[in-house]
Order: sequence, then structure tokens, then C-alpha cells
Amino acid sequence: MGDTGLDGSSIRRVPADAGLREVSMTFGRDALRIADARDFAAGYLATSGKGRSHALSEDAVGAVLLVVSELMTNAVKYGSGPIELVLARTDGMVIVTVRDGGTSLPVPRPADPCRVGQHGLEIVAALSRDVDIRREPSGKRVTARIALG
Repeated sequence: MGDTGLDGSSIRRVPADAGLREVSMTFGRDALRIADARDFAAGYLATSGKGRSHALSEDAVGAVLLVVSELMTNAVKYGSGPIELVLARTDGMVIVTVRDGGTSLPVPRPADPCRVGQHGLEIVAALSRDVDIRREPSGKRVTARIALG
């Protein structure tokens, strides 16, 4: 039920009749380019709307791609091991989950316009309905739910 990407990454697909349309790709840390994760997400967003009554707006697509970029960048900078990107869509939201082997949980920081950098979680939180950060047996998981309405 899975495919392998050109870079050796693995792709898992859930059957369309499962209700929640979900895909995932695991990226090797050494070969990962954030643009590849964004391209994977853009492809998913383009095809996940088939059979739905409305297409995603440019704003919604932009928000999801920015969330993917920020979460993947954080996983590269602060995590360890392979990085898994999971995308799922319901009629009202897109769910972005990023897993890596790092055990340190990211801590959201208060907004500070004078701070240079480290605004990733601020951006993700601003674009998302909610953000869930959890430790897992093999590392951590960060999930952002982006409302489409």
C-alpha cells in the first residue's frame, strides 16, 4: 500500500473510502529539502479536493504550505532521525503532522517583534485552529489543524 520516492523516502496512502484522506512521507534528514516537503503537500492539496464540493482557496493552500515549511524546518533544526510528514483533509480542515526522533518538545514563545528568528511556532499557531505537541515513544509529534473556512 506504499510507494518509494526518488530519494528513498517512503509514501503511505490511506484508501479513499477511509473517509479521512491521508498521505504521509518520511524524509531522510540528510537528503531533505524543505521545498520537497512543500511540493509533496501542494500535490496532496491539489488532489485531495477531488470529489469535494469546493476547492481550497489560495489563502488556505498558502497557510498549509507555510505551516508545512515551519514545522519541517523546526524538525530539521531541533529534531533527530527521519522526519515524517502526514497530511489529512476533512471538509473543514487540513491536518498537518510532523514527527521526528527528537525528545525535546518545542516551547511556544511569546511574540517579540525585536527577536530575530525563532518565530516558527508563532506563525504555525497564528495560522492554525490549534497546535498539539506531544512526546511519543520514538520522539515527538507536532500537529497543526488549519481551518478552511
